[in-house]
Amino acid sequence: MDMARTKKLGVQFIFFCGNGSDTYNSAFQELASHMGFPDDSVKHFPMTHDIGNLLMFVDIVLYGSLRQEPGFPPLLLRSMSSEIPIIAPNLTVITKYVTDGIHAFLFNSGDPSTAASAFMRILGEKGLLDTAYSVALEGKLLSKNMLAYDCIVAHVKLLESVLHYPSDARLPLSFSQVKERTWLWDPFESKAALGNSSSEDERHIHTRIAGILLGESAQSNWTIDSDSNDTSSYDYPTQSDWDDLSEVEIFEDIEMREMEEIDERVEKPLLTWDEVYRNARKSERMKPEGNERDEGELERTGQPVCIYEIYRGEGAWPFLHHGSLYRGITLSKGARRPRSDDVDAVMRLSVLDDTYYRDLLCEFGAMFAIANRIDTVHKLPWIGFQSWRAAGRKVSLSESAEETLEKTMAGENHEDVIYYWVPMDTDQTSNFWSTCDCLNAGHCRTLFEDAFRNMYGLPEGVAALPPMPNDGDYWSTLHSWVMPTPSFLKFIMFTRMFVDSLHSLNGNNTEPASCLLGASQPEKRHCYCRILEILVNIWAYHSGRKMVYLNPVTGESKEQHLREER
Repeated sequence: MDMARTKKLGVQFIFFCGNGSDTYNSAFQELASHMGFPDDSVKHFPMTHDIGNLLMFVDIVLYGSLRQEPGFPPLLLRSMSSEIPIIAPNLTVITKYVTDGIHAFLFNSGDPSTAASAFMRILGEKGLLDTAYSVALEGKLLSKNMLAYDCIVAHVKLLESVLHYPSDARLPLSFSQVKERTWLWDPFESKAALGNSSSEDERHIHTRIAGILLGESAQSNWTIDSDSNDTSSYDYPTQSDWDDLSEVEIFEDIEMREMEEIDERVEKPLLTWDEVYRNARKSERMKPEGNERDEGELERTGQPVCIYEIYRGEGAWPFLHHGSLYRGITLSKGARRPRSDDVDAVMRLSVLDDTYYRDLLCEFGAMFAIANRIDTVHKLPWIGFQSWRAAGRKVSLSESAEETLEKTMAGENHEDVIYYWVPMDTDQTSNFWSTCDCLNAGHCRTLFEDAFRNMYGLPEGVAALPPMPNDGDYWSTLHSWVMPTPSFLKFIMFTRMFVDSLHSLNGNNTEPASCLLGASQPEKRHCYCRILEILVNIWAYHSGRKMVYLNPVTGESKEQHLREER
């Protein structure tokens, strides 16, 4: 500003910093007036403004930041490419690329007042000195290839980390041997400028480009002879070679078709069922995967029931069962057990691919996935579920309980009954709704009542909370039960309406923090998990279905909550 007054230059100052709020602009103008800037000589633009438009009206760019940057400042690179002289501090990241007095004008970053000497090297009596124009031109030429070396090295490092060469391959050189100025645009610009040059000049340019790309070390191992056109050392296939190859391919195709026609005309004896089965199994074993899955499906053929064990990820694999009675279903995409016929719930129900809904529904999402187009995965008359946590709590079915369950299912029993083996309260003393409130932050009854009222359209004066007796019998939990497949589909239809009604009670459905059924953040994220575990009790009790508790250790069964007393 002092030099502009001395040399009588009309200088406009443009500051590119901060934000564009009115408060910031007014404070900035007040600061500029306090420092003595002439009126209307200061303009401020926020960092979000297009810098390209500003550079069209700028004669000098002063980079005032003294902070060490991880890379060359983009503003200086844009200014250099626009052929504008720059004044910058002598930071390490800047002196790495530019030289003072040649590509830019640098000042001491430890003493910002030395920037005045840089202005003295640029400003003359009537404007910019010739030195400023020459430095700006050199800066423009440098900016074209300045960051090419860093870009090449970064790409080479990337390729080294992803490419794996066979043992017999000749390994490339290390990226540390890449030289500065490895890549320049000048040879390509020279080629474009030549236009209709002679073929000899073109070959010379191609040799220069190849020399730049290969580097000195590669040139020492591979000499390019641009003047030699001798190709006698190469054994290229001739037209007769291609004709011979075509004749061989045609002959092989004709011979293959003749053999197929002969095989079709030969009379073959009819195979027995065992031979057909063995041939089918042999062809299946030739496939690279899926062998055990088909075997599991064959084992379940003719069985009355299948229990789906719900799990998440590889950590639950040790708690899962094997055999024809069980089949796993995973809530983690691509986390099925190897050599098994587990079901991928995410593949069957796309909404589970959303983490929000998968966490919200928890293990009940697996039941929704099975019910979706159930005929494609389950064709048995009975269906059951069991959480992987049942084995961890030592309440999963023992061998005797499994045998009792299979015999019961295989009998002439066509009654609509639900068997369960993980009780909600082992001492049989707690009230159903009291236990539910303890598990759901004290809001179980309230939300159940509101959800049922909304679901059935009940008026405010009518009681909406279903009564659940405290008769000393067991209630089911942990999604461990078996019921007829048609009843399961009715239960899923009921649950879908209930979940939709419950979900509509939340004003902000995408915020886990709005969940009233949990106190901690994990409980809020898995909002509906515990309330859906006990929903099967309300549905079975009030739909008049027989409820039977199966002792998971002894296999003894006893009817609970007698229908005559409901």
